[in-house]
Amino acid sequence: MNSQKMKTWMSWSSGKDSVFALYELKRQNIDVSGLFTTMNQAANRVAMHAVHETLLDRQGEALSLPVYKILIPSPCPNEVYEREMRRFIEMAKKENVTHFAFGDLFLEDVKQYRINQLENTGIQPIFPIWGRPTEGLAKAMIALGQKAIITCVDPKKLHPSFAGRDFDLSFLKDLPPEIDQCGERGEFHTFVYDSPLFHSPLEVKTGEIIERDGFVFSDVIPV
Repeated sequence: MNSQKMKTWMSWSSGKDSVFALYELKRQNIDVSGLFTTMNQAANRVAMHAVHETLLDRQGEALSLPVYKILIPSPCPNEVYEREMRRFIEMAKKENVTHFAFGDLFLEDVKQYRINQLENTGIQPIFPIWGRPTEGLAKAMIALGQKAIITCVDPKKLHPSFAGRDFDLSFLKDLPPEIDQCGERGEFHTFVYDSPLFHSPLEVKTGEIIERDGFVFSDVIPV
């Protein structure tokens, strides 16, 4: 892969997989010049992770990267999501973007969906952490100094008490054995407030914990 001829934007959830994937791309000397995120336009929050737009912007500032926001309704019909993504892809092409990077780990259907979405667009997908065993990957994230808070839990899979906890070795130890250690099957989602990639850590605290639309959310608030 000729990194000199690649203009790459990173699919950005605000969580641990996106941040670690960005770290891996930088380690491979692939220059990422932008981040893009789907946002619930009614709540001004990152889709699923429920992180407020203010904190998303602060992550971008900590990385010195622009954040491109794809606004979607909630709930979002698939045809609306795909329409907005097509619109965004066309915009990215006008900016001479050649690659989109994703932090997916092992779900083949998700990976294939990304590939199909970009087929014949001139933009190629990259999966920098694809296939890495998630137990080792979770520990590598923590060992790197990446710090995150659990912002969303699927209570059908994981006890609600995990919402609001730090993603650390104690958290991994307490996870039931059937739960993927990176939450790749949607068991939980995270927000990263510190990383070696950041100029400085984000000062945050956890707020109220609520149940909405079948999920348990822990708010994260700037200090």
